[in-house]
Amino acid sequence: MTGLELPLATIAFLVTASFLAGWVDSIVGGGGLIQLPSLLIGLPADTPVPTISGTNKVPSFLGTSVAALTYLRRVRIAWWGVLPLVAGSAAGSAVGARLTHFLDRAAFTPLVLAALVGVGAYTWRRPQLGLQHRAKHTGSRAFALLGAIGLVVGLWDGFIGPGTGSFFLIALVGVMGYEFLSATTYAKLANLTTNLAAIVVLGATGNILWGIALAMGAANLLGGLTGARTALRHGNAFVRRVFLVVIVALGVKLTWDMVAPLVA
Repeated sequence: MTGLELPLATIAFLVTASFLAGWVDSIVGGGGLIQLPSLLIGLPADTPVPTISGTNKVPSFLGTSVAALTYLRRVRIAWWGVLPLVAGSAAGSAVGARLTHFLDRAAFTPLVLAALVGVGAYTWRRPQLGLQHRAKHTGSRAFALLGAIGLVVGLWDGFIGPGTGSFFLIALVGVMGYEFLSATTYAKLANLTTNLAAIVVLGATGNILWGIALAMGAANLLGGLTGARTALRHGNAFVRRVFLVVIVALGVKLTWDMVAPLVA
């Protein structure tokens, strides 16, 4: 099955969701919480979890790549800090992708919801968070922490996925002290690495529906380009506001996903 054998309405739904995911993800991350559920809805119920995950990674990679290039043209970063971050991200994601065969979907929603509530509360209680660059660590300590952030969040992305961009962003802002635009640039490069590592692992085992993945990828790429330009135009304060709105919206959705089966 290529993925393009789906009904036209389903393909349109997936492509639209992928554009929205690319827009959100390029600004604050969290696009996976739009794109991955859309695949769960649109693909047949018997589609394996690794196939859903692998198909999701292709549009995520394409959208993140154009967003990363857009940020790099406008935001200066310290490349020494990128190296441990992407190295840890690649290793973590490769391991996580192999673990998708053991994914317990029943534990997925509560885990993501708890993480998002924590991230949202942390950001809300610190109104100046991410508006200015206040580096908290330097030297070998900063190098080690960036590698650890990449490893942990990369493992999450390869194994589960949704919220990865947000988790990279909040770790770089909260732990490292970066301002939002710099943190977002670092996060895009790290997320690009995690997506590529997962594509290599899952693609090698035939767990990607390339037809629908590439169609969604084109939409995600366009959404990522649009979103990155929006963020650069409006600056850190705008990115923070969008980040909080996305966190609240995703938290509500995940709560409903948990409660709906109980009240049905």
